[in-house]
Amino acid sequence: MKRIDYIVLTIIALLGVTAMITIPHPLETFKAYTQAHGYLMSFAKFAVLATFGECVALRIVTGKYWRPGFGLIAKAVMWGFLGLFIKASFTVFATGSPMVLPSLGYQLSSDPGFFEQLFIAFITSIMLNTVFAPVLMVLHKIYDDHIQYHKGRVAALFLPVHFRARLDGIDWNIMWGLVLKKTVPYFWIPAQTITFMLPPDARILFAAFLGGVLGVILAFASLSGQREGA
Repeated sequence: MKRIDYIVLTIIALLGVTAMITIPHPLETFKAYTQAHGYLMSFAKFAVLATFGECVALRIVTGKYWRPGFGLIAKAVMWGFLGLFIKASFTVFATGSPMVLPSLGYQLSSDPGFFEQLFIAFITSIMLNTVFAPVLMVLHKIYDDHIQYHKGRVAALFLPVHFRARLDGIDWNIMWGLVLKKTVPYFWIPAQTITFMLPPDARILFAAFLGGVLGVILAFASLSGQREGA
């Protein structure tokens, strides 16, 4: 690791220690705020964690956490709104996916054991990641390219998105060959199966972590495509 990495890790550690010192019962407080202000907290979580994931991806590819035109603020706002979309989708799929099983003749137990819970979580993850995740990933790519097209300026958030041009500009070899074909079955379905096995409060924390991982994967794919095209 280089000096900048130690600086970033030190800042993160200081923020964590400060939160633990200044906020009484930080974990319980976080859970309470998440329950009371679910969508607002989802916006904040993804704005911070997924954007930081993009910074990490930039560091891996270019050696820097930031560069001119990166669009840090614009990306944070974009991720915040995607976080609202993700929050709503979790509610829809966690509620609706288990109802598919009775329609197929599988009767759910009133008190499901571990393996039935695992099966339900797996089905929910498959539904989420085959129906919703591809839409999310392509939508992220469209808006990310829109921000880059406007050189990372905050004004990009208020300018119309030319969807046809952005779709034409996507490297589908990367989008399909890496992001969808590999990360969905080998990472996202197993990871989200774990997510839906957890209690709601722990699920929220784990989803926040995965938001950072999602930022890394999507940004790394985007940056890799840019480097190949250079």
